[in-house]
Amino acid sequence: MPAHYLLEDAVEKAKIGIIGGSGLYEIEGVKVIDEVRPSTPWGKPSDAVTIAQVNGSVAAFLPRHGRGHVLLPHEINYRANIAALKMLGVEEILAFSAVGSLREEIRPLDFVLPDQVIDRTKARPSTFFGDGIAAHVGFGHPFCSRLQGLVVPEAKSLGITLHTGTTLICMEGPAFSTKAESNLYRSWGAGVINMSTLPEAKLAREAEICYTVICMSTDYDCWKEDVEHVSVEMVVANLNKNADHAKSLLKSMIPHMSHERTCECRYASRFAMITAKQKQDRKAAKRLKAILPEYF
Repeated sequence: MPAHYLLEDAVEKAKIGIIGGSGLYEIEGVKVIDEVRPSTPWGKPSDAVTIAQVNGSVAAFLPRHGRGHVLLPHEINYRANIAALKMLGVEEILAFSAVGSLREEIRPLDFVLPDQVIDRTKARPSTFFGDGIAAHVGFGHPFCSRLQGLVVPEAKSLGITLHTGTTLICMEGPAFSTKAESNLYRSWGAGVINMSTLPEAKLAREAEICYTVICMSTDYDCWKEDVEHVSVEMVVANLNKNADHAKSLLKSMIPHMSHERTCECRYASRFAMITAKQKQDRKAAKRLKAILPEYF
């Protein structure tokens, strides 16, 4: 494997990955250990990855849109982001995301832990495979149920209003929904909408990383007639209001992570590949070795 794909031995391995805003690691008691800019076979991640110690555990923090929010959702190199975290040793990812609410009961400032997702993105590379190696991972349950089971009691203990058992719509963007689209998604029974969970969750599954997204409701999208429709100003204002809750939940969660993984996420790609070994493209196999060394 080319040397520039390998991370320095001096970098402390982080089993926990955090994807979200750049301010998430600015938490009292968090000790920053290092900042790394890993190169992957799929390019460079959105920004430098901060390696930090939180409550005795080492975590890797990656700002999804880059520091200063410079990347639109469809411009993010999701493959490089997930590959970089896997190459740093990450086995579990907590992703944070702003979402619009499609349900009356999911109010702005509430937290949501969806268990299903509907893909409405259009033009984003969504797999590490291809180019001579075919594979199909299971995605019937898109988020790690074991990891989600850790989130629920911690949110409750902190007094955070958390909705579960709902479906997330991931749309292409960057414009917000039309009213017709918003009502269509409501008719499907969906609860929240965002622009960034896919292909992030799919790629984490292929890389055999446990993944769940913790959503923070900022608005009612554009379906609700008696409130102001979603705007960037509204989203940012409510995200800032939710920042303390997000940081408290993150700090509370981390001690319960990085233990033995008993879920199927750790073997997601073991039986997913269908291309015969002798027919696998060498260049593609070399790339995949960076994130799935056990199989290539």
